[in-house]
Amino acid sequence: MLLLCALALQAVFIGRIALMAVLDPQSTTFQRSEAWRLLLDKHRLAWHQDWVDDSRIAATLKRAVIASEDASFAEHHGVDWDALQKAWERNQRSAMRSQRQAANAPEAKPETKPETKRKPEAKVVGGSTISQQLAKNLLLSGERTLPRKAQEFVLTLALESLLSKRRMLEIYLNSVEWGEGVFGAEAAAQRYARVTAAQLDASTAARLAVMLPAPKRFERSPQSAYIVARANVIAARTAAVVLP
Repeated sequence: MLLLCALALQAVFIGRIALMAVLDPQSTTFQRSEAWRLLLDKHRLAWHQDWVDDSRIAATLKRAVIASEDASFAEHHGVDWDALQKAWERNQRSAMRSQRQAANAPEAKPETKPETKRKPEAKVVGGSTISQQLAKNLLLSGERTLPRKAQEFVLTLALESLLSKRRMLEIYLNSVEWGEGVFGAEAAAQRYARVTAAQLDASTAARLAVMLPAPKRFERSPQSAYIVARANVIAARTAAVVLP
């Protein structure tokens, strides 16, 4: 029965993905969870999203997002194994540094409560492709467990098999989070640049792309020195980007 239920769930997921070839998804699992969180925490429903067709999203933004998030998007088949290996190696090095810092940290005084002592935490670096991010945001929760990651892998293969790269990028750019309650390129362009997604120039598009790894943090200062400097790097890379 468990096996049949698991297979039925995969069939439902794959059926929904197949429909996305012709139907625009009205919302994603991530969007709904964020809307519910804001409703509970802040007692307001914050959801700003305006779906626009691929032709109404500037090529500058497509290039910038690919350059920033997944440079080999047009070539890989859903998973960039080289990027995953590099991310794993960086995480291992970070974990080792964290352990050394914890070992060298001075011991807490006797009167200090044990729970107030915190060990340095390693920063986890991901290696997810745009395809994997789309699979997770569309249909899965944000928890980091092995079963959830395995399900993400299956859905990524389904996306790559049933949808074109161009369609996947269109859905991604229309649903990705760009700030608290801000989803999609059109809402982001209007909020941060007061223009439509079709009117984004290369510089503004690069700044929006830089925000994607941590939109809730970067929305507080979208013109910060870090974002501007990082955007210049992304803008320089866009010339080599191959659009699907």
